[in-house]
Amino acid sequence: MKTQANTMSDVEVGQKLGELEFPVTASAIVAAALATNDFENVHHDMAAAKATGVPNIFMNILTTNGLVQRYVTDWCGPGGRITAVDIKLGAPNFAGDTMTLSGEVVEASQGQVKIDVKGTNSIGEHVRATVSLELGETS
Repeated sequence: MKTQANTMSDVEVGQKLGELEFPVTASAIVAAALATNDFENVHHDMAAAKATGVPNIFMNILTTNGLVQRYVTDWCGPGGRITAVDIKLGAPNFAGDTMTLSGEVVEASQGQVKIDVKGTNSIGEHVRATVSLELGETS
């Protein structure tokens, strides 16, 4: 996905952000869990995850939150500053799947932008988020 909105003049309500596909690998899940100090065994131990009734290790919420923010900042570029994230998880992101992020501008006024972000995988909607950010008025 390329940077599409450096200033408010580049933004319109209803504007769609390009999709971002993220391969959910076991390495990505484990590395991100360790990086966020999340040592729950369902994020790094397949046997422990399966013992809870799931088919594989799965991504933690902090990783999902980071990917949602990366998606938005890739779109807005260095002129944007995230001010709030409201996030809800749904279907787990299991190792071996792909999460596809998509988004749409739902508010844009006086340097303030709100973006609805959705992330889906092969079993359904993994994440739904609203990201608020400040964006410069001119270039």
